[in-house]
Amino acid sequence: MNIEEKKQELIRKSVEMIKRMRRRRSVRAFNGVTPPLEVIKNCINIAASAPSGANDQPWTFVLVKDKEIKSIIRKESEKTEKEFYEKRITKEWKDRLLPLNTNILKPFLEEAPYLICIFVQRYHFDENGKTVKHYFPFESVGIATGFLISSLHNLGISSLTYTPSPMNFLKKILGRPKNETPFTILVVGYPKSDYKPPKITKKESKDYLIIK
Repeated sequence: MNIEEKKQELIRKSVEMIKRMRRRRSVRAFNGVTPPLEVIKNCINIAASAPSGANDQPWTFVLVKDKEIKSIIRKESEKTEKEFYEKRITKEWKDRLLPLNTNILKPFLEEAPYLICIFVQRYHFDENGKTVKHYFPFESVGIATGFLISSLHNLGISSLTYTPSPMNFLKKILGRPKNETPFTILVVGYPKSDYKPPKITKKESKDYLIIK
């Protein structure tokens, strides 16, 4: 294969990847099929290979598969959502959420076989007990979460990023230390056969790509 053929092959593969990634959709209804635990752990290991500020690797992934813990998380999430929908949401925000069919009830937190609860480590302690600040921890964990979502999708596993606000209850339920802040709950599994995601569109490259 000459240089031009290699170039065309690379372009072809990149186009295929665009198509594959654009098929990714967030899922809010899961069936009872459980992906192998080893696969989920491997995807988390891929996420942990992401770049991070000063190589601090400021992330903790708590993989929840226990039904009782998932039930508690759902109960506390819905309590938070009730407060949000009844007292905090603005009309503009509510209008933006309408096409997504979201509401107070979050059954997917119990339906899905796994909840990957992702935390940001804002600092850590060295061997002498001294506090060591982490640089760009939220940005770093955001990148790692992207790695994780992409890995799952490329293996045919669906996910949903769920961020109830505030999320302090998650820290208490999972017994996380004071240097950690909840970032997101990644709900993981396979969609129900009759699940139809909301119809949405994605921007075209002309709307977000600038080349100079």
